[in-house]
Amino acid sequence: MKEKLRQIYRFSVMLGVDPRRTMFFVRGFPLYIRDLVTLKRQQSTAVRKFSLGKPYPCLEDRFTESGSAKGHYFHQDLLVARRIYRNNPEIHADVGSRVDGFVAHVASFRPVIVFDIRPLSNTVPNIQFKQADLMEPVAAELKDYCDSLSCLHALEHFGLGRYGDPVTYDGYISGLSNLWSILKTGGKLYFSVPIGPQRIEFNAHRIFSVGYLLEIFADKYQIDHFSYVDDQGSLHENAPLTASDVSANFGCDHGCGIFEMTKL
Repeated sequence: MKEKLRQIYRFSVMLGVDPRRTMFFVRGFPLYIRDLVTLKRQQSTAVRKFSLGKPYPCLEDRFTESGSAKGHYFHQDLLVARRIYRNNPEIHADVGSRVDGFVAHVASFRPVIVFDIRPLSNTVPNIQFKQADLMEPVAAELKDYCDSLSCLHALEHFGLGRYGDPVTYDGYISGLSNLWSILKTGGKLYFSVPIGPQRIEFNAHRIFSVGYLLEIFADKYQIDHFSYVDDQGSLHENAPLTASDVSANFGCDHGCGIFEMTKL
């Protein structure tokens, strides 16, 4: 039932109708008027007067928390940035992770080279951007390119057309092969994707079973750390990869598996 409601909500938003924001308007607008009247009443006795500019109602904020300290991106970005800081590689590169999240965290303390299929129009200190389709064979100069590489919440999109990439059913396999080529032997790969019962939710993403991921990584990487974010958005750091938990995808339907691995 909850998943049906989520689907209805997503389609409503795509059509330009956001039921959540409508609810906030109904609850928040009378309070906005009340507070505006109070402010105007206080204006006459204020020490220093400000003219009232154009209206700018913010009707949601009083009903929400101060921020969100949970979820896939919040936890993976902080966790992996912390690990890179601790490991202090010579060259760190990233494939497809969020520039305004994880990449920004890393760029606050070291240079990072970013590869993405979409362009990045502005320049940012400590971020060197290279536009590339990582489903295509990598250029010779990118083989054994770096000793530290991240790909966070990105590979699940490869080949689904969401970001203008060509629809390629096995596009993620080409992406994994290219990650392997770019990273030096003995280098670290920081990798995350959604985990749960394996499926494609077109054209948003794939969700991978943990067992299949372990098959993919076997004989290619040594898994140094595995953490995951559960369906409620909580982080479980350094979780043992027991057979029962792997089989059950750590109880996740749409969680996030976070791997730190060394290339063999």
